[in-house]
Amino acid sequence: MKISDFKIKKGMQADDLFSQFENAGFQASELHNASSIMKEMLGDKDCTRFLAFTANMAASGLRGIFTEMLKKKMFDAVITTGGSIDHDLIKSFSHYDLGSFQQDDVALHKKGINRLGNILVDNKNYIALEKRLQPLFAKINSKKHVFSGSELIREIALTIKDENSFLYQCQKNNIPVFSPGLIDSAIGLQLFFFKQDHKEFILDEAGDMIQLANLILTSKRTGALILGGGISKHYTIASNLLRGGLDYSVYLTTASAYDGSLSGAFPNEAKSWGKIKEKGKTAVVYGDATVLLPLLYSKVC
Repeated sequence: MKISDFKIKKGMQADDLFSQFENAGFQASELHNASSIMKEMLGDKDCTRFLAFTANMAASGLRGIFTEMLKKKMFDAVITTGGSIDHDLIKSFSHYDLGSFQQDDVALHKKGINRLGNILVDNKNYIALEKRLQPLFAKINSKKHVFSGSELIREIALTIKDENSFLYQCQKNNIPVFSPGLIDSAIGLQLFFFKQDHKEFILDEAGDMIQLANLILTSKRTGALILGGGISKHYTIASNLLRGGLDYSVYLTTASAYDGSLSGAFPNEAKSWGKIKEKGKTAVVYGDATVLLPLLYSKVC
């Protein structure tokens, strides 16, 4: 298959542009390959599908794509970080502002504004978050005292009325949200505050493993779209080790493999552990997910 030059026309459709990626080389061809695997995975009725992403992505405009995919039930479970729950809940009643990567961070700190790349998050949002969470924790603590992470997340999701929230769509469509690092978040900090006066309240961090294991072990095949790395990526692929690995996996990442970190590890490394099947179909695309995912989604939606 020979390399073909891009031919760009004014007003051309995204699909017409995407079709040229196949023979363009480099990451364009890899993205085209990823779309083929995604289409096969989404079309496999016997495949249980996982969507994994990191908190920074939930703070960006990608939240809208996550919500749309979950509204369409393209995935059966979400695995993400605690910060994603923070951002989705906050954005259900407030907003973030666009700033710059080169802003004066000392000046921002004096104004009570936190910078996440070029996204600005006002501290007022976290004050509002506390006012919502503390009464909620008291309410659910009156029902029972021990919650798994997904149970607590569902209780939070039930308070959200914003249809643009991925948590809202998950609870509406009975899609579990697993967050093994939930305590490492603003919600986790609020849990710490709540437990000072309610020692009986327990977040059972291992509690979700039964539900997740049952979901995986009863699946004929499994697949995952994994955006970024860290705990979201590892919990997704490691849990699938229970059944001999994922059948499909698509990674969108900016991380390098050459420091031995999980975040940058290639799919073939996961195959050595049995986290992806030896014959599992895989793709890795390098680049910012805020650019790559809208392109990928436009092809498979």
